[in-house]
Amino acid sequence: MIFRNLMLLCAAGSTLLLSSANAADKIPSHIGIAGQQREYILVTPDVLPAGPRPLVLVLHGHIGTAANAMGAGWAPSPLSAWVAIVDREKILVTALQGLQGADRRTGWHDCRSDDTGDPDTNDVAFAAAVAQNLIAGGRADPKRVYVMGMSNGAMMSYRLALEMHPAPAAIAAVSGTMALHSACTGAAHPVSVLLIHGAADPVVPYAGGAVGFGHRKPSSVLGVEATRDFWLRVDGLSGVAPVAYSFPHLATDSTRALKTTYGEDRGPQVELIDIEHGGHVEPSLRFHYGLLYRRLIGAQNRDLESAEEAWQFFRSKSGN
Repeated sequence: MIFRNLMLLCAAGSTLLLSSANAADKIPSHIGIAGQQREYILVTPDVLPAGPRPLVLVLHGHIGTAANAMGAGWAPSPLSAWVAIVDREKILVTALQGLQGADRRTGWHDCRSDDTGDPDTNDVAFAAAVAQNLIAGGRADPKRVYVMGMSNGAMMSYRLALEMHPAPAAIAAVSGTMALHSACTGAAHPVSVLLIHGAADPVVPYAGGAVGFGHRKPSSVLGVEATRDFWLRVDGLSGVAPVAYSFPHLATDSTRALKTTYGEDRGPQVELIDIEHGGHVEPSLRFHYGLLYRRLIGAQNRDLESAEEAWQFFRSKSGN
């Protein structure tokens, strides 16, 4: 969805790398799915406490990589903030690697039936197999599996919420909404959902409609509010009064972040973080993109760390 390789050209400084004191280990891994080897990066703390731990599956955006999502490259993705969270909270994170689609770009087979560029892969089986492998080994807690995705990865996170068994306890979707024309067949069941979306996103419009970069708009999606309302209905929260919170504005840009929460902390719960004037990019305190990139994709909010907000949302949620 988002042309992540532009970062290599457009991130002119201002990206802060993780401290060398961070002790988390990044382990390249693979698993066989339908006769095909699928790759992922397992991130673990240097010392893992005994017993099953929470597991977060991280899904990069279109044209992205698992390595960049975990901090590799000149301009690491803001998703790489998960590495520090792993070390601090003693949890497990797996950054899954998407395959190339018909457009020869890496991505995910999400629910959009009208996107012919996505790979023809069973990414639900891939994600489920990685989680089940860690659960079977006694390392991951089956009731505390979570998913966070960016852009195409965010759209894939909705598919996992609908079709992965057992379902994740919660998902976080950044700059991605649900399909307007859906190929997903999974019955909706309660899953806590965090949405983070820029009001001025030029790739995945806040109000919904055609999705794409520039003149290439091969598919359509629901708007942010329609996606929120879908999960409010599924989670039995349609009549719940929301609680609003405005993040302190820490930078001089025009963006502002407002969080609206529906339901109690231990779920089911739906939370929406609106980024006023925000573009197609993860808000981040630490990982900032350059001027040219921002001109192409829109303004990046610097008032919150998306991965940290996701972890705060996840940590109280438990599946069945």
